[in-house]
Amino acid sequence: MRNLKMTIEYDGSRYNGWQKQKQGESTIQYKIENVLSKMTGEDIMVIGCGRTDVGVHAENYIANFHTNCELTVETMLDYLYQFLPEDIVVKSLEDTTERFHARYNVKSKTYVYRINNNKFRNVFNRKYTYHTDEKLNFSEMRNAAEILIGEHDFQSFTNLKPGSKTTVRTINYIHITDVEGNIEIEVNGDGFLLNMVRIIVGTLLEVGSGKLKVMDVEKVLMEKKRAEYGPMAKAKGLCLKEVQY
Repeated sequence: MRNLKMTIEYDGSRYNGWQKQKQGESTIQYKIENVLSKMTGEDIMVIGCGRTDVGVHAENYIANFHTNCELTVETMLDYLYQFLPEDIVVKSLEDTTERFHARYNVKSKTYVYRINNNKFRNVFNRKYTYHTDEKLNFSEMRNAAEILIGEHDFQSFTNLKPGSKTTVRTINYIHITDVEGNIEIEVNGDGFLLNMVRIIVGTLLEVGSGKLKVMDVEKVLMEKKRAEYGPMAKAKGLCLKEVQY
């Protein structure tokens, strides 16, 4: 049996996230499994590198699946391109080792959150970028981000129910860049909890606008409980940029 690794790009705007649900067809996983099953004549299960929230996008999402299908990867790619919706593209497909697992073998993931900080929203990227015209203090945002670097219990930065699983994660870096009002907050870590990146971004934006102080972020982190302040940034600005193995 073959084990095939996929690199996928998708616009998550009209989907209920990556993971297939018991009811409903509006997920990325369902769409891909449906096309693969028709192509191979088998009941295909796609293993994803992790969940993405409703409305979140991906530039290089990694997944794998097993099949006895003998079609070439080139033929498979052409089939997927033809029959998947236009907002989902399998960019590459390759045979890999039997032991490769898209989720269990992940070493780190990189997410990027895009913000338009100019006076007016951009009509061409409004589906993929959060717009705010509030003046932001980037120095304070970077100071707050430094507090989150390293291994911590991120219970305060997830909507995961307490006690359901460990909330300890390691953030390797948070980079904040601003080019003519186009801001990118890039976060790399060994794994992320439910809504974690969006809550981190929302908290940093509160610091940038002066609604929170840097010391407040440290306090929230230490309290290990979901704070009432520290809002969750909108999904449309978030994109899975890269997965490292």
